[in-house]
Amino acid sequence: MPVRPDNVHQAALLRLLRDGGRSRAELGDDIALSRSKLNLELDRLIETGLVEQAGLAASRGGRRSGMVKLSSAMRFAGIDIGATSVDVAVTNGELEILGHVSEPCEVRQGPVAVLGVAMELLAKLREQGLFTQLHGAGIGVPGPVSFREGVPFSPPIMPGWDRYPVREAVSQELGCPTMVDNDVNLMALGELHTGLAKQVDDFLLIKIGTGIGCGIVVDGKIYRGVSGSAGDIGHMRVDDQGPICTCGNTGCLEAYFGGAALAREAVRIAPRSPYLTERLAFGGKLSAEDVAAAATLGDPAAIQLIRDGGRQVGQVMAGLVSFFNPGLVIIAGGVAQLGHVLLAEIRSVVYRRSLPLATGNLPIVLSELGGAAGVIGGARLISDHVFTAP
Repeated sequence: MPVRPDNVHQAALLRLLRDGGRSRAELGDDIALSRSKLNLELDRLIETGLVEQAGLAASRGGRRSGMVKLSSAMRFAGIDIGATSVDVAVTNGELEILGHVSEPCEVRQGPVAVLGVAMELLAKLREQGLFTQLHGAGIGVPGPVSFREGVPFSPPIMPGWDRYPVREAVSQELGCPTMVDNDVNLMALGELHTGLAKQVDDFLLIKIGTGIGCGIVVDGKIYRGVSGSAGDIGHMRVDDQGPICTCGNTGCLEAYFGGAALAREAVRIAPRSPYLTERLAFGGKLSAEDVAAAATLGDPAAIQLIRDGGRQVGQVMAGLVSFFNPGLVIIAGGVAQLGHVLLAEIRSVVYRRSLPLATGNLPIVLSELGGAAGVIGGARLISDHVFTAP
């Protein structure tokens, strides 16, 4: 089992080094320790194999300070389980992706089958020589998670997963610490670490995919609520008379504009869209990607469908923005690939319906990390845990 820091000082040093190698003098500027105590803790971390020497820093006017960095052997795994696919990546200690593989997989197949796919993908990365041992693994699943227990909790689109011991099962399989969270929270952590939110302490990440969820970051930390269900905006009701949702209620946002809802509506409007009619005849079904392609070709029916969905999302987001007053809103997920037609409609509604004080300097943007956000967030989640004193 990989080692962990002995105390809060070592943990703080590891988190600082996660952002890149530094000189001992630079670390002394950022952490409230005497020079002798700082060097003692760094030397202990070097002895345990968590940190290594990295040459000499440029002179700051006197004796050159020694550079240190996280061990080059340190490895984390990020596992992002979506409704229809599994993404797995291995990172170094600085959370740079060394290898990233994915495979289509229906989460409805159940935990044994889906986690089996994740382990097979991780084995492929091991065979490529990317790691021999992991220091930890972070996993995201597309449903509510009891974060303390490491188990999914009554997830609407994940039959067979309720209270399945994901954290325990994967930890035993891999022989390393494991953490489990909602996939939207992982995406928010990915954006916080290396995406558009890197310099923002308070922001919202809205994932629009098969489901719709919101990652809430407050003061640089994920806000999960008392039981872990904070941000489940896909099941906020937007119309009492709306369609039935997977959760059993009617008129949820997700029932209007989640991936399944968009595919259903695409079939409905296909007679008015030559492109969608052709795709439906060819494949027998339609998807969000088909709608995006039709809109790119200027198809009026597809563009209107996107605008209608964007208006529903924007109405919910306007309430969130007025309530939370974030510094940034990031739109991500598969349906977000509908692009700037969707973004323009969401912006229009939010800027029109929210208070000017909340929206005066509020950027609403599309994620630039794409499919990497979740796996980077998984590595960030477990590194936060590993870089914490027991």
